[in-house]
Amino acid sequence: MKRIYQIKTLLLVMMVAVLATACKTEKVLPQKEALKDITGSWQVIKATRNGTDLTAIIDFSGFKINFTSTGYALVNKMPFLVEQDGTFALDDPEYPYKITFTAAGKTPVATAFTYPIVNGKRQLSLTFSPGCANNSYVYVLQKTN
Repeated sequence: MKRIYQIKTLLLVMMVAVLATACKTEKVLPQKEALKDITGSWQVIKATRNGTDLTAIIDFSGFKINFTSTGYALVNKMPFLVEQDGTFALDDPEYPYKITFTAAGKTPVATAFTYPIVNGKRQLSLTFSPGCANNSYVYVLQKTN
């Protein structure tokens, strides 16, 4: 009987020791999100106006936006948020929700901005209303280089 009591006591001590070491709190540090880099040439792959698909009606193949570290340039201009080349800024380099375009000598214009990966490729989605507030455009762009 004494032997069984010793074995139970030993097992109890071992379980307490295992539980004490297993419950150690670990500090989990949040990983820093990579800065969003939109430099490069972007081409419209889908465009809608008020929910209607425009890509079958209008040829957007020549229209591009070239982003550099210092600004942007429009190639083969189409209806867009700005009409001239200039600079841009993201509201947050890690988690951007808004992009602001500032054409040379013009007032800055901001628009909704998403940066998803679709089918393994990075896309930009810009929502804007140039001129008439009743018309809402969504341009989905994909990097060409």
